[in-house]
Amino acid sequence: MSDQRNPNLWLPPRPETYGPSEDDFVRPPEPQRSPDPEPARDPFGGNPKPWYKRAGGGVAALGLLIAKFAAKIKVVLLLLPKLKILTTSGSMLVSVAAYSLLWGWKFAVGFVVLLFVHEMGHVIQLRREGIHASAPVFIPFLGAAVWSKSLGGNALAEARVGLAGPILGSIGAAACIPLANATGNEFWRALAFTGFFLNLFNLLPVVPLDGGRAMAAMSPWMWALGLFGVVVLAFTYPNPVILLIVLLAVMETWRRWRALKSGDATVRAYYKVRPLHRALVAAVYLGLIALLVVGMDATHVARTLSDV
Repeated sequence: MSDQRNPNLWLPPRPETYGPSEDDFVRPPEPQRSPDPEPARDPFGGNPKPWYKRAGGGVAALGLLIAKFAAKIKVVLLLLPKLKILTTSGSMLVSVAAYSLLWGWKFAVGFVVLLFVHEMGHVIQLRREGIHASAPVFIPFLGAAVWSKSLGGNALAEARVGLAGPILGSIGAAACIPLANATGNEFWRALAFTGFFLNLFNLLPVVPLDGGRAMAAMSPWMWALGLFGVVVLAFTYPNPVILLIVLLAVMETWRRWRALKSGDATVRAYYKVRPLHRALVAAVYLGLIALLVVGMDATHVARTLSDV
């Protein structure tokens, strides 16, 4: 019996036709390093601005933001009388509640009443000038306001409207003095002092305060002096109310001064006041300031730390 073997079993294994080879293996590329960022340049080819110019741009942007905020506040104040919920009595109650957080409800009621008397002076004079005026609307921590289509046909009428508020308001504050003497309660004396101060503050010669209205019939250039005084006051005793008054005063003073420099015949006619009337307005304005200073001195109540 012969032994037969398959000759193919002795051959080396044949590589697969479709198997991977060493030539088919490709090494993945190494990640490329990103280039270092170039320094910031002006896209128009200029040199970077110095720090003070960049700071000036920031200040200008801040000023624009403040102007826009003031404009929005002015729009809100103009829309307040159109809201039915803000009637005189309702806004008075809201103001009393707000001021009660600072002084207690009794003093808050007295303070709001003095504000009402002051604003009614404007309302009465506006109606005497033949101008329809709204009832006073109270704004907590900002006072009160009266809305009308105009302040009169000329600067003299505007001065009369402006001075009527402090005149009647000062009478209302002075009415607290007999009550203080009759009752012996210093509450009424403190209320009178506050009323005198309120009306004296309103006589600052800058629009939109009452003193600025009076300046329309005297010397409009005094608006700049009054604006300077208010700015100094804002830096000395900074608070939101003073800052808001400064913003409104800057816008209103610039508007009026530009109108005066425009040479418009209508504007010149508005500010044309006879010398006699100019002197009468000045006498009432200065005399009222003197009386208010005397009234504040007479009703000042000295306080010490032991009284707190």
